[in-house]
Amino acid sequence: MATLHVDVVSAEESIFSGEAKFVALPGENGELGILPRHTPLITRIRPGAVRIEKADGSGEEFVFVAGGILEVQPGTVTVLADTAIRGHDLDEAKALEAKKQAEEAMKNAKSDIDLAAAQGEFAAMAAQLAAIQKLRKK
Repeated sequence: MATLHVDVVSAEESIFSGEAKFVALPGENGELGILPRHTPLITRIRPGAVRIEKADGSGEEFVFVAGGILEVQPGTVTVLADTAIRGHDLDEAKALEAKKQAEEAMKNAKSDIDLAAAQGEFAAMAAQLAAIQKLRKK
């Protein structure tokens, strides 16, 4: 059976490195599904869940990414994430609090730059909460 090597890294650490059968993640223009021997591709990714189906049959690995870059080669997938959190490390209470703070920051923004930063944080927290919900369903 063909597999592909997957690396998910952030500025802080390597989050996942291993062999997989399939990877799904939020691309800039929609959800991407990557199988072995996929056409080479480089694209930005949106905040959301990266789902990695492990090659050894031990299940799936979920990683939340807050955006970044995806590079696909026929046998390799590399996710360079702005921020990445393992699925089991996601904290719903913290994400809800951060989302509330972003909502307040949007209401109180004094400039377009402040508003844009708050909107970006809000979108990332909304995506993180969606990833938590997706993880609970598995």
